[in-house]
Formats: sequence, structure tokens, C-alpha cells
Amino acid sequence: MSGTAWCRAADGGVRQLPIGAALTQDAPFLWVHLATNTAKAQAWLRDDAKLSPFTVDALTAAETRPRAEKIGQGAFVNMRGRTEEELDSTDMLASIRIWATKGRVITVSRKRLVALDTVVEQMTAGELRDPGDLIAAFAAAITTDLDPVVADLGDRLDDCEQGLRADRVFELRRIVTRVRAEAITYRRFLSPQRVALERLAALPGDWLAEDDRAHLAAAADSAARMAEEVEAIRERAALMHEALTDLRAEQLDQRSLVIAMVAMVFLPLTFLTGLYGMNVKGLPYAEAPWAFDAIAGACALIAAGIVIWFARRHWFRG
Repeated sequence: MSGTAWCRAADGGVRQLPIGAALTQDAPFLWVHLATNTAKAQAWLRDDAKLSPFTVDALTAAETRPRAEKIGQGAFVNMRGRTEEELDSTDMLASIRIWATKGRVITVSRKRLVALDTVVEQMTAGELRDPGDLIAAFAAAITTDLDPVVADLGDRLDDCEQGLRADRVFELRRIVTRVRAEAITYRRFLSPQRVALERLAALPGDWLAEDDRAHLAAAADSAARMAEEVEAIRERAALMHEALTDLRAEQLDQRSLVIAMVAMVFLPLTFLTGLYGMNVKGLPYAEAPWAFDAIAGACALIAAGIVIWFARRHWFRG
């Protein structure tokens, strides 16, 4: 079973421990992180950590969404953050499941979050003194890591809006569709994550200090800001997609107009040449030596007349 534990002693020193020796430590603050949710992890949580079946199921569930709820004297929190490991295109954020009570925190993740390294550095440096500090650190690190990703979505959409041209319709449509899909995916988790952080900050319990609640509230506010930004990006992407659709429709209309005008020019000429191309007797002036020149001149005059009529009605301007 893959995992690590950190123990903060009364003097403020922090030691890294193997999982097997973690629960034997008598320390003010202990953090155990399991990097898997397999059957071995479930057995350790149930048999060694002595957690309830409900808590074990919550920590090792395959499908999760951000939430926070009180469990006994502690709380269960699930948050989503960015990971560099491969994920499903419809589920772009990995989960970190946290069970916290006074003096002890157990976290479980199947994919390694980018924010985990930041939290581990803070823990090793002795900056995290209790479970509230740890959860607030995770919330802040996840939000800080996601902020530039969300900003990049907006920048990509800005580039599409500035480069909106008829010859880039298909290229821009692919980019806008991708940005919209990512925004929808992030919105699925950012909005409930804001609610979860707000709920966690309001949970009763002496294991959350007032400064921890303030940090959680700040992280919830940042998550709310990002959720609003992602929603704005999604709406902008929808409008951009409509603009691209209109631009494409306008292209087709212009091309159809050109085809229609060409057809209108050649329609009477085709009729005239087809009529005189029939292999029957009795056609007027069929034997006259000047007939071909006359018919060619008539075709030219008809074509010129139709073109002039189109020009006066401003059809060539679309």
C-alpha cells in the first residue's frame, strides 16, 4: 500500500513516518496520506485506523464530487484539484478525500494532485499546526493551482475573438468547442467545491480554529470567483460558437449567391444555344452565313444586360 505519514511533535518538529508506525505516535498532530483507494487501503482504514464503514466508503469511493459533512467529532471533506496524471477528458480534476478530527487527518487520493507537493512542503516546514491548517492549505493550494488554468481558458477565447475571420472558421470552431468543454468540466466541480468549503467553515467543532475558518472562507471566495469566471467563459464560448456559425452561414450564402448569379447569366444563353443546336429543319436563319455571328452577339448582349441589372440592384455586394 502506497502512502506516507507526517507527525508534528509538541516542540514543533515534523517527522516523516511509514504508514505502519503512524498510528502508534503520541503527537499533537498526525497526517496520514494514502496514495491509493484499493482493498488494502480500505482494510487499513477499517482495521488499523478504526474508521466507521461509512467513513471508509467515503474515503475510497470510485466516483466523488466536492462535499463536506460532519462525521462524529470530525468531518469528511472531498475536494477536486488538478493532476499531471492522465485522466478522462470528461473528468479533468482528481479528488482528494479528507477525514479530519482533532489532532489527526487522513487523506486518500488515487491520482497525485499538483497541490499535494505544496501542502507537503508546508507540513515539512512546520507551518501546519493542526487539521484546520492542513485543510485550509489544501483548499488554498488547489485554488491557486487552478487560477492560471482558468485564466488560460479566457486568454484562448480572447485570441479566438481577436482572430475571427472567415478563413479560420473551422480552426476557431475546434478551439472554442474545446474551451467550452473544459469550462463545463471545471464548472461541474468548482461550484460544489465552493459550497463544500463554505459548509466546512461553518461546521461546529473545536478542531477548527477561527483563523482556519477564515482561511477556508477565503478559499471558498476564490473558488466562487473562479466558478463565476468559468461560467462567463462558457457563455462567451457559446456566443462565439454562434458567431462562427453565423459567419459560416454567411460564407455559404455568399457562395450560393455567386452560383445563382452565374446560373442566371447562363440560363437564357443556354436556352438560346440549345434551341439553335437542335438538329431539326425550319430554324430561322439557319442557312444564313451571318447567323452564327448574330447569335453570338445576341448572347453577349443578353449576358451584359443581366450583369448590368445585377450591378444596379447591388447584388454583387452580397
